[in-house]
Amino acid sequence: MPEFFLELFSEEIPARMQARGADDLERLVTEALAPLSPADVVGFYGTRRLALVATIAAGVAESSSSERGPRISAPEQALAGFLRKHNATREQLNQEGEFWLLDRVVPGEDAASLIARAIPALIRRFPWPKSMRWGGTSTLTWVRPLRRITAILDGCVVPFDLQLGDDDGHGLAASNFSEGHRFLSPGAFMVTSAAHWQQELRDRHVVVDATERRRIIADGVAALAAERQCIVVEDPGLLDEVAGLVEYPVPLMGRIGAEFMDLPAEVMQVSMRVNQRYFALRNADGAAAPYFAFAANIAAPDGGATIIAGNERVLRARFSDARHFWDLDRTRTLDSRVAALDAITFHAKLGSQGERVRRVVILAGEIAPLVGADPALARRAAHLAKADLTTGMVGEFPELQGVMGAYYAAYDGEDPAVAAAARDHYAPKGLGDPAPTAPVTVAVALADKLDMLRAFFAIDEKPTGSGDPYALRRAALGVIKIIRDNRLRLSLTKVMASFHSEEIMEFLAERLRVQLRTEGARHDVLSAILARGVDDDLTRLLARTETLAATLATPDGTNLLAAAKRAANILRIEDKKDGPHTGQPEPSLLTLPEEQALAAALADIEPAIATCLAEESYGEAMRHLASLRTPLDAFFDTVTVNDPEPAIRRNRLKLLAQLRVIMLSVADFSKIDSQ
Repeated sequence: MPEFFLELFSEEIPARMQARGADDLERLVTEALAPLSPADVVGFYGTRRLALVATIAAGVAESSSSERGPRISAPEQALAGFLRKHNATREQLNQEGEFWLLDRVVPGEDAASLIARAIPALIRRFPWPKSMRWGGTSTLTWVRPLRRITAILDGCVVPFDLQLGDDDGHGLAASNFSEGHRFLSPGAFMVTSAAHWQQELRDRHVVVDATERRRIIADGVAALAAERQCIVVEDPGLLDEVAGLVEYPVPLMGRIGAEFMDLPAEVMQVSMRVNQRYFALRNADGAAAPYFAFAANIAAPDGGATIIAGNERVLRARFSDARHFWDLDRTRTLDSRVAALDAITFHAKLGSQGERVRRVVILAGEIAPLVGADPALARRAAHLAKADLTTGMVGEFPELQGVMGAYYAAYDGEDPAVAAAARDHYAPKGLGDPAPTAPVTVAVALADKLDMLRAFFAIDEKPTGSGDPYALRRAALGVIKIIRDNRLRLSLTKVMASFHSEEIMEFLAERLRVQLRTEGARHDVLSAILARGVDDDLTRLLARTETLAATLATPDGTNLLAAAKRAANILRIEDKKDGPHTGQPEPSLLTLPEEQALAAALADIEPAIATCLAEESYGEAMRHLASLRTPLDAFFDTVTVNDPEPAIRRNRLKLLAQLRVIMLSVADFSKIDSQ
């Protein structure tokens, strides 16, 4: 099959858009060339190019098709609409029975013609998150000015251009030329294939594979760090970004001046990352190392000495700014900054950050004794936790909120538990983020997230569909993770103490269901338990779910589930006829040994299960439930529920209804998937 190669060469593409752009190019080209059955599609991306190679068919063969149209008796407007839809004329129609029939012959097309027809439109509608116009009067947009288009099919140029009517598309047309490194190997070169393109670019100081660029940077920086007995702070996002900023990565390392080494390590790391895209290093003991690493885009003749010196000068200026904020912020206590939160709007309907803090203080104090925390410390931590939002350092680097609060609280002589809560009360920020475990921090973190839920539900600002502007799903998942990881016993309804508690609990339960599904756990079992009513103690709810799921994984549990569903199906059908069939079965009408055995078993386990559930002895409750397997199997194997004698039939249906009541006290088994 012929090889098709396409490269779109432009000015520098923002690193954050490159991978998505390459994915979009693969998707759109695959869709546009679908008649050519593209295969082995491989994409490339870098700071100045998106590219793609695929094998395709040599062309599309001629084909014919038939399309049935309106009835012969249909109004003229219907026929005209059908012809317009198919771009056909009346002369192309044939009569077949009561209908018009359109027979069409679709001519064949060679691959080059199809490509030349499809790619220009694809380029013009390319879905960049942000795009721009440049120069001239063309309406063509691209993420940055587009400079070249390389399009070759088996070594030959596919002739097309981007002209559209009077729009000249900046004069861009397909060619077989590309360009190497802007500084190290400027100028154009001819391309004959994808492999030739890759090799020529490598010779011209461009590494086209993003994964390889990433590896070169990671390995090079790690090696430089090892030479100095240091380790690189892991930062996959930064590594991806830097790999998208350079075409020819050359890892280098500079030194940090001793006068800045007393700055908090997080300040140094964020300043280096945000401002300069530098990698931070740590000593073996975890302390900040006096070095930084980065990737240059050229191999300098002096081994990078001049580049390193320039970057050291820039970093000194950045750290001087950080030093200014660090020193200035500490001239005031965190406590003195709390009042300024009243001037920061949290939400138009919910007041200021100061009002929010006062709500969280009360809530943290109420939660504290429930999680083993000192209420006074929890209230103090909640009072100070947001105060660093008014500091210069957090104003410059918002990602340091909480972190700086901890440093400033410690500097002010606050209790270490208070400082730790200021730092960690935002956690967990995602599923991969660890939940806090220190009692004071747990109290404040829960209060912070529960206040978010309570406040926004109160003003009817709930997540809808994919929209969640106030990150309430994240807050809910944070609450769940804190409770799960710490195995906390909390009545969330009492803690929230609002008339929206039931609605919030349903929201939390749904988030828990989604989380269990993500983990591969039995979320259907959770749904079955929740069908009996939302339990506001998540730890108890999960214990019931895990125990029931474990029971269902056994042969007894599998048979029990099947029997429960069979009983429910029988009752659903028979209740529609003459139900409901409620009340205690009449012992004198239990004529068969198998129904007598089931009745005896139900009578024994009903109070036993109720006691176990009340005492939260879920394992014991499940054992009682599983003991029904034998009498249930015997009952369904031997007993005809719909006996010809009406009284016996009703009595047996009451027996099944009793079984249903007992099962429902544990869960709604109809919502559990058979596995």
